[in-house]
Amino acid sequence: MEDLNQNAANPSTEENVVNNELQTVAQQAAPAAAGNDTDTNETITVDESAPAEQTDNNVQDAPATPNADEPEPEPVVDYTSMSREDLLAAFNELLSDDISRIRNRASAIRNQFNLLNKEVEKQAFEAFLADGGNKDDYKPANDAVADAFYKAYDTYRARRQKMQEEIEAQKAANLQSKKQILEELRTLIDKDEETLKQTYDDFNAIQEKWKSIGEVPRDQMNDLWQNYHFLIEQFFNKVKINKELRMLDLKRNLEKKIQLCERAEELIVETSVVKAFKALQELRAQWREIGPVPSEQNEETWQRFNNAANQIDERRREYYDQRKEELDQNLLAKQALIDKATDLTKETPQSTKAWNDTTEALDELLKLWKSIGPVPREQNETVWAQFKGIIDKHYADKKLHFGQMRDEQSENYNKKIDLCLRAEAIAKREDWKKATEELLQLQAEWKAIGPTSRKVSDKIWHRFRGACDEFFAKKGEFFKDIRSSENENLTKKTAILDELKAYQFGDNKEENLSAIKDFQRRWAEIGHVPMKEKDRIQKEYRSLLDGIFEQLKISAREADENNFRERIRNHSGSNNQNFFGNERNQLLNQIEKMRSDLKLWENNLGFLANSKQADLLKEEFERKMDNTRKQIALLEAKVRILDEAEEAKNQDNETKE
Repeated sequence: MEDLNQNAANPSTEENVVNNELQTVAQQAAPAAAGNDTDTNETITVDESAPAEQTDNNVQDAPATPNADEPEPEPVVDYTSMSREDLLAAFNELLSDDISRIRNRASAIRNQFNLLNKEVEKQAFEAFLADGGNKDDYKPANDAVADAFYKAYDTYRARRQKMQEEIEAQKAANLQSKKQILEELRTLIDKDEETLKQTYDDFNAIQEKWKSIGEVPRDQMNDLWQNYHFLIEQFFNKVKINKELRMLDLKRNLEKKIQLCERAEELIVETSVVKAFKALQELRAQWREIGPVPSEQNEETWQRFNNAANQIDERRREYYDQRKEELDQNLLAKQALIDKATDLTKETPQSTKAWNDTTEALDELLKLWKSIGPVPREQNETVWAQFKGIIDKHYADKKLHFGQMRDEQSENYNKKIDLCLRAEAIAKREDWKKATEELLQLQAEWKAIGPTSRKVSDKIWHRFRGACDEFFAKKGEFFKDIRSSENENLTKKTAILDELKAYQFGDNKEENLSAIKDFQRRWAEIGHVPMKEKDRIQKEYRSLLDGIFEQLKISAREADENNFRERIRNHSGSNNQNFFGNERNQLLNQIEKMRSDLKLWENNLGFLANSKQADLLKEEFERKMDNTRKQIALLEAKVRILDEAEEAKNQDNETKE
């Protein structure tokens, strides 16, 4: 600009001011023209609130504006809960929209469809293998939904490719148009001046044509702008506008900027934040295209426009802050649903009702999930995968559980059919004691078997119960006359109690124990008594024996051994082949456990330091150890008693044979 002033032939002071202002116009017009050549596929960040720069003559530059309008953001749609059919319908509906405004949604639908399609293919393959198919022979079946979707997506890609080709063709045409304008500008510079106003009007017309042309290829943008800037400089080196025309131009610019201020103030009350901001960007671009205004009104006009713009910018920031807060709140809500689903599935249900209750609760959570809005895009797939993974695992586990349950029910049904057949065979027998034991064993086995299907459960139970009832009815008839003998047994046991009460024990402990054993033997040989008297007379008998033991100073161990002998004698006549083995194993296990505890305590005593508290602890351990040794001795004595009883029974059996 300094070169321009130096080339002027002794201009007046007013002419210098006008020339400087014209050069400022050139600086404003040139970037505006260049700004139209930005590629709308890029997002350009501009500090829109920065104040305008000042020229040497205090004429303020236009406010900085972005190189392209901010595109209206696509709606955010949550497709994660849709089925493949819903996604296909949503994509077909999307194709009816502007192809340039659906890129993000199209991509989101495609990604979600691919995830679901992989799951469908995986399930089909697993079903093929489950039906006994060979994985090498597997051929995917025709999938009408997938074919329709990918056909629709190919249509979208073709339309988008066509759009890109049209954009590039338009850019090439715009390049030729701007080159033609450069030639017109050169012609205007080389042409002899007619009138200053006509020349300036022609120049403004060229500027408007330049600004009206859209984008050009990116690689041509810089050279094109440099040529345009050079010719603008050349034009202002040639043309010298008089002061009156310049002041008229400043006044016209002031009127335009006041109109922009009024339009910006109207946008403050616009309900749509997106529309208001987009319109503000257009106003900013227009502001920058307008030249300077009178210096005394420059600051006031700029502040008015900037105040309105700041309010719109603040609304936009608040809008996106609120939007982000809503997305974050939705994320927290969905994470809470994930935690709830995790708690529901943490423990494996133990009954059919529990499985169904858990399924119902998860279904309710899924409905609630769908009612919550979208979450931040970068976390959308992650939280959905977590939630869906929990639900999918539950249904997979449930399917496995009920499959196993059906297998178990089928096996249980076969077992119970076998028990029915065996019970029906026993019902025909009359060896009452052995048959009763076997039938009671069958009933115990029946209880141990798990459930069967509801459809057959009652039927098979009535069959088994009928066989049992038939047997016990026959047995009841047979033993109807035996009840009189139970009354006789009651009289005998009452007599033994009276005899035991009157018996005079001496000082010889062995003789006393022998006498007690004789009473116990006689008591055990007496048969059954009436059921209603059984507990009473047995309790009286035990109480009387305990009193005698205490009176005769017979130790607890001796009494315990004596009671154990009596119990073994009572069971010796039973047909339970496993009785002695089970009793011995139980006693040996108790002995092994006590010996292990005793060894542990003995080892730990060596680690206790000498102190008052440690000594008390040692005494406690020693008491426990002494009691344990006595218990071990008692259990070992019982093992010997058991061995003697088993040997006696075996000898008795050999004698009978």
